[in-house]
Amino acid sequence: MKKVLILSGSPRKGGNSDILCDEFLKGAADAGNEVEKIRVVEKKISPCTGCYFCKNHGGRCAFNDDMGEILQKIIDADVLVLSSPVYFYSVCAQLKTVIDRTVARWTEIANKELYYIATAAEDDSDTLDGTLACFHGFARCIDGYEEKGTLYGRGVYDKGDVLSHPELMTIAYEMGNSIRD
Repeated sequence: MKKVLILSGSPRKGGNSDILCDEFLKGAADAGNEVEKIRVVEKKISPCTGCYFCKNHGGRCAFNDDMGEILQKIIDADVLVLSSPVYFYSVCAQLKTVIDRTVARWTEIANKELYYIATAAEDDSDTLDGTLACFHGFARCIDGYEEKGTLYGRGVYDKGDVLSHPELMTIAYEMGNSIRD
């Protein structure tokens, strides 16, 4: 059994990327894993100000918000899923804030299996490049990371559009279900 943490960056509950996170969660749970999904928009997370308070205080941030708990869960997870809708060809602000705030203890984030879920209204082949570049950049800062899978949900704009793409739902479930000891 692995500890799987899903960070859903979607600000829309039941939005397209959030729905795919739920399918991934079902698959991972059905495979016998311990799975948690965090909707980051529901947490109080201040943006990093680059003050480096954390550097001189044992990784404790100057902000007393929900990020300390989330960061510990990231460190403890075996599998990390990053999920974001694409906003102006990049990762959404909610998830980027979480990624930036990992600076407090980033050297403790190690040996992770990584999965990425990104959705976009546009259907062009390069629509997700900026978002995936952000995910890959974060991954390169993790010792012992392994990128295990990416789900591209293109051409989904309105809330729930992804439900009319059963192939995406299947891929999300199967990606989660592939997680085994």
